[in-house]
Amino acid sequence: MFVSSRPSLLFDYFRVPYRVEAQEHALAGACVRARLDGAGPDPVSLYWPEPDEAPRPAEHRLEDIPLFAGVAPESRSAAWREALGGRWHPLATVTDAAGAPVASIWQDERGSVLLPFDPDEVMQTFWSEAYQRLAGTSGGRAKRLALRAYYRVRPVLPRALQIALRRAYSRVQARTSFPRWPAETALHDLYERLLGLAASVAGEPLPSIAPWPAGKAWALVLTHDVETRRGYEHIHLLRDAELTAGCRSSWNLVPRRYTVDDAVVADLRERGFEVGVHGLYHDGRDLESRALLEERLPEIRSWAERWQATGFRSPATHRRWEWMPLLGFDHDSSYPDSDPFEPQAGGCCTWLPFPIDGTVELPITLPQDHTLFVILRRDESLWLEKTDFLRRRGGMALLITHPDYMLEPERIDAYRRFLAGATGDPEVWCALPSEVSAWWRRRAASRVEREGGGWRITGPAADEAALALTPVPHGAGNAGRPGS
Repeated sequence: MFVSSRPSLLFDYFRVPYRVEAQEHALAGACVRARLDGAGPDPVSLYWPEPDEAPRPAEHRLEDIPLFAGVAPESRSAAWREALGGRWHPLATVTDAAGAPVASIWQDERGSVLLPFDPDEVMQTFWSEAYQRLAGTSGGRAKRLALRAYYRVRPVLPRALQIALRRAYSRVQARTSFPRWPAETALHDLYERLLGLAASVAGEPLPSIAPWPAGKAWALVLTHDVETRRGYEHIHLLRDAELTAGCRSSWNLVPRRYTVDDAVVADLRERGFEVGVHGLYHDGRDLESRALLEERLPEIRSWAERWQATGFRSPATHRRWEWMPLLGFDHDSSYPDSDPFEPQAGGCCTWLPFPIDGTVELPITLPQDHTLFVILRRDESLWLEKTDFLRRRGGMALLITHPDYMLEPERIDAYRRFLAGATGDPEVWCALPSEVSAWWRRRAASRVEREGGGWRITGPAADEAALALTPVPHGAGNAGRPGS
């Protein structure tokens, strides 16, 4: 469908059909061009700035969507439009943090579109939480310092006082402006806008590979972090609830905090569950420094091999973008989509898996049990509400529960009710983390190809993948558009 002058993370992620080919065009060296394939000498195209052409990232808004990226100013965009020729009109306005217009998305009379920002940079900024380095996000410096001070003194505080302080502070945390809680839609709203623009350039519905296999509309992934010996001794409570519901989960164990019997691991695996690694000591220091990570990594990897563990979750969901692939796991699940209550607040703003180099990241998208029952003093209705939202948006509902905190009968009952409600949907894919990662890799290795007047999926996911079509936005028809 498209021929691009550079690889496109957006197209790769959604498996939009395109190929990379060096090409001369009016903005070569300044803008990336994705033109329609086989559409003649002057094809309709989508343009966006080359990475080294965009200014430094800053906080912006694309109408109602928060946007963290370098945005080419209107003066530069005007020069690009003059070089391209034709008559251009603005489609959407980009403003700065103060609300002042700085740029626009433009479209010419033939349907070509010019973006003032690089979509790949925006995606990486959300996924990696790089937006936190920009002013005005994540609740501000004062909140981060206050939370850091609390966690430093927490070990000497009585448990009742710890909980009281956390409850009091949670009211402040819940008011975080970005990412919003319990769901931040900015990135997915941007996906829809960008794919719609690509469809308007194509002049026909834009094909891609749907996120989930076998025609499933959304995914449910159950995980458990076993933090202490007490939790380890009560694995059966949550395990048996899942066996009754007909689903399976992943158990993230801590090898050096309590003794893990190989027979327990073998029993879980024989019953269809899987085991992951939850740090080495659960002391929150695995990612404290590169030197300490490298010191601990051989033993972490040794336990992973012993348990046949392919997944990792960092204690307290500590994370550092450039270090996560160094752990060497097939998949990680340390990034929340949005969570202001954790020691490392923030979130990747997505409810779909995404790559961190060679690692598949599975974001945590439901509130953790301790947050829900202890800090917020809520029932399972918040799980159900967020799950219903994710179901409607075609996302992944990934839950952490801890056998350490789920000992009360009423909490087990709440978990049973949640499982009954979530697994009863015939459109849900109840999957283990390793299954989601394996599917995501098969999907990434597959492609959409033209077949007659339609499309087909080829590659390792061909037999299970579904085709998704983004419609042409209203008013952006393909009259007079050459074939693509």
